[in-house]
Amino acid sequence: MSDLPQNQASTTPVLDRVRLPADMKGLSDRELIQLAGELRRETVAAVSETGGHLGAGLGVVELTVALHAVFDAPRDKIIWDVGHQCYPHKILTGRRDRIRTLRMEDGLSGFTKRSESAYDPFGAGHSSTSISAAVGFSTARELGAETGDAIAVIGDGALTGGMAFEALNHGGHLKNRMFVVLNDNEMSIAPPVGALSTYLTRLYSESPLQDLKEVAKGAARAFLPEPFKEGAKRAKEMLKGMAMGGTLFEELGFTYIGPVDGHDLESLLPLLRTLKARARGPVLIHALTKKGKGYAPAESRPDGGHATAKFNLATGEQKKAPSNAPSYTKVFAEALISEAERDEKIVGVTAAMPDGTGLKEFGAHFPRRMFDVGIAEQHAVTFSAGLAASGIKPFCAIYSTFLQRGYDQIVHDVAIQKLPVRFAIDRAGLVGADGATHAGAFDTAFLANLPDFVVMAAGDEAELVHMVATAAAIDDRPSAFRYPRGEGMGVDMPQQGVPLEIGKGRIIQEGVKLAILSYGARLSEVLKASEALRARGIVVTVADARFCKPLDKDMILQLVAEHEAILTIEEGAIGGFASHVQNFLMEEGVFDRGFRLRSMVLPDDFINHASPEKMYQVAGMNAAQIEAKVLEMMDISVAKRA
Repeated sequence: MSDLPQNQASTTPVLDRVRLPADMKGLSDRELIQLAGELRRETVAAVSETGGHLGAGLGVVELTVALHAVFDAPRDKIIWDVGHQCYPHKILTGRRDRIRTLRMEDGLSGFTKRSESAYDPFGAGHSSTSISAAVGFSTARELGAETGDAIAVIGDGALTGGMAFEALNHGGHLKNRMFVVLNDNEMSIAPPVGALSTYLTRLYSESPLQDLKEVAKGAARAFLPEPFKEGAKRAKEMLKGMAMGGTLFEELGFTYIGPVDGHDLESLLPLLRTLKARARGPVLIHALTKKGKGYAPAESRPDGGHATAKFNLATGEQKKAPSNAPSYTKVFAEALISEAERDEKIVGVTAAMPDGTGLKEFGAHFPRRMFDVGIAEQHAVTFSAGLAASGIKPFCAIYSTFLQRGYDQIVHDVAIQKLPVRFAIDRAGLVGADGATHAGAFDTAFLANLPDFVVMAAGDEAELVHMVATAAAIDDRPSAFRYPRGEGMGVDMPQQGVPLEIGKGRIIQEGVKLAILSYGARLSEVLKASEALRARGIVVTVADARFCKPLDKDMILQLVAEHEAILTIEEGAIGGFASHVQNFLMEEGVFDRGFRLRSMVLPDDFINHASPEKMYQVAGMNAAQIEAKVLEMMDISVAKRA
């Protein structure tokens, strides 16, 4: 397995012997402990070359080794919640030779993915789903499916998602044998919030960990036959007396084991072996871990080294390209701070993503006016609705794909009541290495079909500043504005945002015959395409719609009157901006007169992870492809293009 010269000793001799989990069955416990150390070093080395989610994987190295050493994947289903902690798992399950392709085009996904390996029984990318899936697998086994045990590994941050408790409630009711490993590192992406975090902390803060480890071993004996049951009973009572014994979980129907040291294989291995041999119903194992464990640069970071660019292995210094323009996220944060300085009713709401949404910076300025509700998008939306109903002005900042999780609340609690919640939708469009699970393709379609909803998309970073001001000024209905991940276009920035006229677009460039009507951040590629067309002697009109709802109907009809054709472009799926334009023009009878309209939208598919530029190339939405579409619409032959 090693490519090292024969005279050079491998630094991973045990790992070199493990191609698949079955190869771990013959290893001694001492060798498994050595394997964990080698696996940690291999994970750090790989991510230093690829970038990606580092801290979470380092925190579960020993858990990964223990689970694969004891259980029998892929027959047994090990389900990693979210999946960003699965790199060590991938190394142990036949993918070590490809681990340095993580998150790259045609390489390994940064999350678990069913199509990638039989050892990934359930795909992930968003949080709080693993226990539901495990309940499904365990129930399928009871119905005769050819599957073994189901083991969900879920972090304490992900446990703040309500879906996790729905699954615990159902799993405890069904009483089927299954296992939940609560990976408690007191850290998701941001510090955990809420009463649950306080409860978990109390479980292990009231007694020294080394004592609780021994109690946990005693609790495991509850699954042993006579004559050990009396000792097991005393251990369980002792555990409850010392740390409340996970009463919450036991009331939900789970046998609670823990807390245990998630980095101590000498405790984990016998515990899991006992549970595998003797458990009859649902079991929750509360394991304490440290995010970024074993790599000092990650351990020292506030987020435990959650996500990182490529980095120097010795120092941990990240290798980030210099920025030429501010990121859209930073522009949003600064614009919101500016608005909030003038309006004390403005507050920020996010769902465990203060850094990613820019609200951490807002919270530094206004700590009493920033609310991180945990991984609970549904609650974030309805919480914002309650604030709005009280006269507060909430900006609910959530990634496009995460906002999908709160859609019913958007409809029922916000739209029907016409409450002025302002949705700041980051990560609109294709996002690159995180792939399909994080690609914001659907928000325009699912918001713009709601009555009285103002739906905007920023064509550049200056427009984003104005849209923040616009949303702040809208106080009689809900609104949303979307913007992409990454840097802006480098345009001149306004000193202060100015509210836009609702439903009013702008003409950026005057041309003849054909107009490109852009909605959102593909505007930069549209302008590049228009420059390439100008070099051919073709001058097209370029318009920035700004609004999908309400449409600028006057501008669209003007474009129809002055041109032979219109091409619409948007970073969204079918059913979004183009569909609204098409429906409007159809009702106006424009197509009855033979007018030509074409649209460029994201394809009806989930695009695999790659660089954003390559993903847009696959989608057919880069400048060269826009240029080609215009030439096609103008009936200019390939020969004439040369």
